[in-house]
Amino acid sequence: MPEPLTPESFRADLAEFLYQQPEEVDLESSPLDAGLDSLRIVTLLERWQAAGADVSFVDLAERTSFAQWWQLLSEHQTGAVRADT
Repeated sequence: MPEPLTPESFRADLAEFLYQQPEEVDLESSPLDAGLDSLRIVTLLERWQAAGADVSFVDLAERTSFAQWWQLLSEHQTGAVRADT
């Protein structure tokens, strides 16, 4: 079974796709303004779904910050303990 998504792994995943260090990721940033295109978002989404997050691309697209993404992901993890940032 894959590891559940944590605030640390979420930030690390974003950092990988934004070419930043995890601590440099501003969770209040807009994903599109930060430089994520739809292909990268889909790739991240597939990773998070494999970790047990039951969300869709549309769910993410309706949110305007990484912090809102984390809130959504943490609330929709199947079989995982929810963690707050």
